[in-house]
Amino acid sequence: MDTEIHQLNGLEARIARQIEPTLGDLGFELVRLAVLGRETPTIQIMADRADGSLISVEDCEQISHAVGAVLDVDDPLPGAWTLEVSSAGIDRPLTRAKDWDRFSGHLAKAELDLPIDGRKRFTGIVLGMRDGAAVLRLEDGTEAVLPLPAIRKARLILTDELIEASAALTGLNAARDEAAPDRKVPKLNPMKPGKGSKPGRRVH
Repeated sequence: MDTEIHQLNGLEARIARQIEPTLGDLGFELVRLAVLGRETPTIQIMADRADGSLISVEDCEQISHAVGAVLDVDDPLPGAWTLEVSSAGIDRPLTRAKDWDRFSGHLAKAELDLPIDGRKRFTGIVLGMRDGAAVLRLEDGTEAVLPLPAIRKARLILTDELIEASAALTGLNAARDEAAPDRKVPKLNPMKPGKGSKPGRRVH
């Protein structure tokens, strides 16, 4: 799968490699993965359909069961863990090179690990990728060229144009639901996950 999420390393990269084939077989793509916490870690998975459209609650349940089964076998984390699966949403993170090309023309913000020209935070119109770097056109008309490995986090900013573009793929009602301030993210929790167990899951 063509994810190449540039922020991933170590354990997160290992888990991504384990679950990407399963997601691909189901017609989904991994957008973001994070492992949070220590005593009972939470594996957060953000996904899209392969065509770039947003996933549904039912899709989240399907992903949770399939990914949970893979992680039970591969056992990347000792002891108990929880699994959260959500849609990337309209104001989604930009984690892959192809995200920057796909959302060219839309407003986004980015934060760097280290400053470039004295700045770590940038907001502007996405101009796509150029020589391995993401390019933003800033408010003053200048361009910010941000090497992907230097980007700590980046995401789209919700605008009417972005909602309309998302509606073209997902349908107007789905786009409005995702744009709502109180949108709920499905949370799937294995009861007793870990090696040799069969986790049950609750949808909150």
